[in-house]
Amino acid sequence: MYTITTAKAPEAIGPYSQAILVDNFLFSSGQIPLDPTTGEVVNGNITEQAERVMQNIGAILEEAGISFSEVVKTTCFLQNMADFADFNVVYGKYFTAKPARSCVAVRELPKKVLCEVEVIALASNKK
Repeated sequence: MYTITTAKAPEAIGPYSQAILVDNFLFSSGQIPLDPTTGEVVNGNITEQAERVMQNIGAILEEAGISFSEVVKTTCFLQNMADFADFNVVYGKYFTAKPARSCVAVRELPKKVLCEVEVIALASNKK
């Protein structure tokens, strides 16, 4: 196992890693819309928060030498399913390879954010 850590994504806010690389797979922790430089939640609507989440995921993937096209599964959590369509617009810009996905509404997310996303990716070029 290899722990993936980058300053380009927010530090973990609990006892967990940003991501773990095991054999040829990367497992990311859920990313929420935290600004990595301030550690604060990005204020705004679902579009703005989803954009920050995708940037955070991108930084973790980059650190591991992986691209969005190598993501095989995502799990998306929305605070409100009414945000589904707007969330999908942002999601679709990044996940163009259309990985398998689950998307569920949850009662509450950490720091009262609007969305959280975790990924599993195939690491063809392991770090």
